Amino acid sequence: MSFWERTFLGNTLQNWLTALLVTVGVLVALRVLQSVLARRLYRFTRRTQTEIDDWVGELAIKTRFLPMVALSLYLGSRVLTLPEQVAAWICTVAMVTLLIQVAIWVDALVYFWLNRYQKQYLEDDAARATTVRATTIVVRITLFSIFVLLALDNIPGVQVTTLVTSLGIGGVAVALAVQSILADLFASLTIALDRPFVIDDFITVGEFMGTVEHIGLKTTRVRSLSGEQLVFSNSDLLSSRIRNYKRMEDRRVTFAVGVACETEYEKLKRIPDIVREIIESHEQTRFDRAHFKAYGDFSLDFEVVYYMLNPDFGLYMDIQQAINLSLLRRFAEEGIELPYPTQTLYVNRR
Repeated sequence: MSFWERTFLGNTLQNWLTALLVTVGVLVALRVLQSVLARRLYRFTRRTQTEIDDWVGELAIKTRFLPMVALSLYLGSRVLTLPEQVAAWICTVAMVTLLIQVAIWVDALVYFWLNRYQKQYLEDDAARATTVRATTIVVRITLFSIFVLLALDNIPGVQVTTLVTSLGIGGVAVALAVQSILADLFASLTIALDRPFVIDDFITVGEFMGTVEHIGLKTTRVRSLSGEQLVFSNSDLLSSRIRNYKRMEDRRVTFAVGVACETEYEKLKRIPDIVREIIESHEQTRFDRAHFKAYGDFSLDFEVVYYMLNPDFGLYMDIQQAINLSLLRRFAEEGIELPYPTQTLYVNRR
């Protein structure tokens, strides 16, 4: 009997050597293929404008070493005559690791698609990008859950049906313990689907205001005007009154102007026309009304209403300043005095 014909664990040394060579050869071939594919695709993608090759290169990079080892061991074990239980466990380990690798590839595909979608639509349609982001999180969780169940189903002795039933019963108890977390989770889905606001919207919540920076599964983060970051629970945010200023189409402006009580009747009648003339001289405004509203303690009060056709706050302040300066100049030209706090004291000398 030659050396290679000796038997070890039911297989000749020649078979063991063949299995080792198959395992090492497959592993080396897979590793070299991954390295070459990733390197050449990286060079190729830099010269092309398409994104499919970018995704293929991403898959090559996301390929893990452990599934290669598991596949190599499985192919090498096919050369040997192994006990049924041992062969079944080798097949199970290979199948589970391959499922994990497929899950990583699918997750990379979803993540790649999300980034591509955000680059295309975030600037033009932030609401759609926000919805896709929240939906993608749910899709990724669902996919990983499916792959976990498939992996467990391939493990001998594991009853997936019984496990799912147990998880359903335990899920009720867990849901009761994490009600606030689940409330925030469903609130985030409501925000994504109903879209009361999206990223980059300027909102006010009660006494707080700022620009939306991030909408997460539990919290929404807002950058305030003074610079600090405000963090709101999603459920609390939806239960509050939210003002979304970015969706303002035009801005209604109301302001009051008072004149001295000694102003002559004819001059009082001309004030609404003066205000109308000043406001209509600006292209970004639409005059609504100006009325002598009330008798103040030391002034005659007029109420003015107009609309800013552009909702930009900075432009509104510039035009309001121009209106105020023009009113001051016109009142001086017309001899209309502005009021100041006065008090008349009558003394009875009897």
